[in-house]
Amino acid sequence: MGIQVNNINIESLVDKEELKSISDFSSLKDTKSKHSGSGWLVLAFLMFNGTLGGGLLNLPISYHHAGGVIAGIAVQSVFLLFLVPTVLVLSYCSDITGSKTYQDVVLSICGPKAQLACAICISLSNFSTCIMFLAIIGDLWELFFLNVARDTYCNTNPFYMSRAFVITFTSIAFILPMCFPKRIDFLRYTSIIGVLGATYIVVLVTFKYFQVHDNQGKIQTRPGSWIDVILVIPDICFAYQCHIGLVPIYSCMAKRNLREFSKTVTLAMILFVVTYTVTAVLGYLQFGDNVTNDILLSFNPTADVMVAVVLYSVKTYTTYPILCFCGKAAFDTVWSMLWKMSPEEILYREKMRCVITTLVWFTLTLILSVFVPNIGMVIEIIGAFAGTFIFIFPGLCLLKTMQERLESGEKQAKVVHVLRGVAIIFIAIGVFIFGLTLSKAIMKDIKGVKPDSSKFTCN
Repeated sequence: MGIQVNNINIESLVDKEELKSISDFSSLKDTKSKHSGSGWLVLAFLMFNGTLGGGLLNLPISYHHAGGVIAGIAVQSVFLLFLVPTVLVLSYCSDITGSKTYQDVVLSICGPKAQLACAICISLSNFSTCIMFLAIIGDLWELFFLNVARDTYCNTNPFYMSRAFVITFTSIAFILPMCFPKRIDFLRYTSIIGVLGATYIVVLVTFKYFQVHDNQGKIQTRPGSWIDVILVIPDICFAYQCHIGLVPIYSCMAKRNLREFSKTVTLAMILFVVTYTVTAVLGYLQFGDNVTNDILLSFNPTADVMVAVVLYSVKTYTTYPILCFCGKAAFDTVWSMLWKMSPEEILYREKMRCVITTLVWFTLTLILSVFVPNIGMVIEIIGAFAGTFIFIFPGLCLLKTMQERLESGEKQAKVVHVLRGVAIIFIAIGVFIFGLTLSKAIMKDIKGVKPDSSKFTCN
């Protein structure tokens, strides 16, 4: 007799031996790690900090590329109409399966092959994003030194101000110790620091908006073409990509139920929308077509702007471990499946594997961010996977779940058919965003587009 959960025959979704393996693994893991869990409020901050990255500083110029404030807000609003349902689908699937990671949700609903593909995508995406975050740390401190200690940095060039040393030393001191914990909610309190850093930037941009604008350029009021609007979708997609960390965060909730978790998701989404929209709108209106890829570079390097630079670098230190946690979990899944490890073997060597994976992950991302500066193209191509996490895999889970309901004789067949159609739409959007992001990355490489570095020079 199959296992029925909310009218879904879970046993029919995966092979019986695989289902037994999943159950054994879950029970073994639950007996080994007892934890009281965390409240919905601190988990909302954790979700917010884990998602908010370079997109905050990049969205003002994305609004410019989209054709102005109205076009930018319109694209963002339409995107949110599709994004929020995928969050709900993923939360629902995580709830009915009791999964603790994104890839385990995919396993429970879609099977082991889909899980392997999902885990590989997460590993590659988070690995590349971790490299990007370390590079952002180097950029921010370089900007700080150029404007606070310019003579020393440019003339003496001491080793402790060099990009390689700063990234290496500060990452080992502040990031590496936070990458070893087994539960993601260990980072809940450091995430509050990240929220404060993001809040300061929003306040700074707002405050500067009501002052005299020294470098205001032309403000666009409409897009030049629909292609311009479409090309900013990957930027907004990357900014709101919270799905990978969603399941691990949900698994750490003290009162694990969808009603309680809806508070976490709602607050996090409100913080996302307010933070991104205020920064993008007011940042763009201040500088127009003179806005830079990083909004902080658009301002004159006054003391309050340098405080924002430091705070955002600190915020980045607290975000890297969240991405590392999810990336390591995905890599561990790939490793265990390739070596066909039993649940007992997985648990037996879990601590050693966690330490080794963390050290290798951290070391490789550090080396690539410091010594291989020309990997932007690779990072952007891998970044195309964001569309798969937001739309494709949730769409597949929803489609598979609705299919099972139909086969089990679901009475509300019309609703199920509608949800199947929604799932297909999700998958189509995900494929479109993947292709669009990939094409955009290739086009930028062909054109030789480079990051704005106008203030990263001693001349």
